[in-house]
Amino acid sequence: MSPRSSTTSGKTARPVARTAAGKTAAAKPVATRPAAAKPRAKVKKRGSVTSEERTRLIAEAAYFKAAQRGFAKGGELDDWIEAEAEIDALLDSRGVG
Repeated sequence: MSPRSSTTSGKTARPVARTAAGKTAAAKPVATRPAAAKPRAKVKKRGSVTSEERTRLIAEAAYFKAAQRGFAKGGELDDWIEAEAEIDALLDSRGVG
């Protein structure tokens, strides 16, 4: 009869490695991969804004600029640039950012 691998809870056991002298080799530690780096939550200091909040503020300001000019086509980029400058100046003056 041929030798069979024993099973433990449905898994097939691996054969034991033997050295040239017939002794069982020491088990090697299994190398593990470091866990994938998780994106860190943005730490919000008191009085600071995240980049998402800054973008939202700029978008709102640009919307109001577009509304003032009747949402005419062709001025969207200018609205955004002006709003960005105004929001950045406001945040800088308050020491936020």
